[in-house]
Amino acid sequence: MSKPQKQKITLWEFFQSLGKTFMLPVALLSFCGIMLGIGSSLSSRDVITLLPFLEHQAFQLTFIWMSKIGSFAFSFLPVMFAIAIPLGLARENKGVAAFAGFVGFAVFNLATNFYLTVKGILPTTDPAILKAHNIQNIVGIQSIDSGILGAVIVGIIVYFLHERFNTIRLPDALAFFGGTRFVPIVTTLVLGLVGLAVPLVWPWFAMGISGLGNLISSAGAFGPMIFGTGERLLLPFGLQHILVALIRFTEAGGTMEVCGQQVSGALTIFQAQLSCPTTHGFSESATQFLSQGKMPAFLGGLPGAALAIYHCAHPGNRHKIKGLLISGVVACVIGGTTEPIEFLFLFVAPFLYLIHAVLTGLGFTVMAVTGVTIGNTDGNLIDFVVFGILHGLETKWYMVPIVAFIWFVSYYAIFRFTITRFNIKTPGRDTDEKTSSNGKTTAPVTSKSGYDSAAMLQALGGKENIITLDNCITRLRMSIKDMSKVDDAELKSLRAIGVIRLNDNNLQVVIGPQVQSVKDELERLMQTTEN
Repeated sequence: MSKPQKQKITLWEFFQSLGKTFMLPVALLSFCGIMLGIGSSLSSRDVITLLPFLEHQAFQLTFIWMSKIGSFAFSFLPVMFAIAIPLGLARENKGVAAFAGFVGFAVFNLATNFYLTVKGILPTTDPAILKAHNIQNIVGIQSIDSGILGAVIVGIIVYFLHERFNTIRLPDALAFFGGTRFVPIVTTLVLGLVGLAVPLVWPWFAMGISGLGNLISSAGAFGPMIFGTGERLLLPFGLQHILVALIRFTEAGGTMEVCGQQVSGALTIFQAQLSCPTTHGFSESATQFLSQGKMPAFLGGLPGAALAIYHCAHPGNRHKIKGLLISGVVACVIGGTTEPIEFLFLFVAPFLYLIHAVLTGLGFTVMAVTGVTIGNTDGNLIDFVVFGILHGLETKWYMVPIVAFIWFVSYYAIFRFTITRFNIKTPGRDTDEKTSSNGKTTAPVTSKSGYDSAAMLQALGGKENIITLDNCITRLRMSIKDMSKVDDAELKSLRAIGVIRLNDNNLQVVIGPQVQSVKDELERLMQTTEN
């Protein structure tokens, strides 16, 4: 029997999938950032002066321990990306892909080290020479610091090698090295050659990224607004992670010397300053692209929009949408996950989403202009407390509630006026809303996710209609055989927030924070013998 052909993906789909793979290291990064933030702030002299009991040795050892383990993600960030990208992109044998990612990253840097040694640049400890050639110690190897971009290149190459060779059959004499065992072998050879080219081509990459950074910097106060608005506009397409990673981890987000080491990227600079004992305060040029910019919209604006949607619903329907809106606000304010609210109006009123994107970008600029310096990634209440309040008045955290209140009132007024003036069908606006698309009442759901996954699978056309199934933070991502079998209305009646048809074969279903549980339940259902 002939082997079924793998589903080909378009360039658009590839970049969506690539952006999704960033979420694994970024999620760990966010957690480690909180650990580092709490540990460093509670062990600082200012906090100890305010709360003298924290000077007890047991407390201080705990805080130092938190700082140490929190710094892990930032010390090994590139290698984590090199592993996470092939792990996330691979369709099968994911463990082999991840292993090959580490192998490829190490060989990539060893080959660069070999080239620099042959040229007589290495070995050396001369700071001037190391700085001139941008040489750092990377996983124990002296090599050119290609940062996240180098790791992304390694990860993509490893993914393609894995897809091409993980099922290769070799002659009997070499059969032991065939199949998945061949992936790290061919990775070693290919990345060994690529690493030799790094010293020749990397200066051109660096110039391009620096040019982008200079372009953003030349925009002055509007630079953060361009970034914030662009990130929101890319979110519906799943491409926002590409822009975010570029600013957070490359020279496009700035370059600065911290504790005697040159670091690049807005988030990398912030975390380096956070863990550096001799640094006081945070760089405004770095934090202007981080959590603080999201806070006006996340802590004020979107809750205001949710309240407007609630007040605009017909009185008889308000009890039906109250839970949906409350859970969306909690996810936004506490977790920094905004899609459960944004997708309530994105599809019915795209121009409202455009206004939201512009106001989000404006929030970045206002925070930067007022001198707020709150970092990290999520823009939620946790970031506000840990990286704002706990680090004292120097962060100007007190500006956040003021601006967030203004955004709350503005969003509420804009959304309420627009919804009522143009009769936009946001949740609760239809007087004849039903619990399901065919008028049936919904049976109690007892699954772990709280969703009727079995009914959702049927609405997707059954398990035979699903080619691939994956998820990101809030969405199911699928390749579908026959899109005509997908019942959008039924999916929405089963509490899906939105359904996005990217093309004839690719579908996204917006679930919310419980998407991982829903995906796991769907996979278990698809593995059963009956549909």
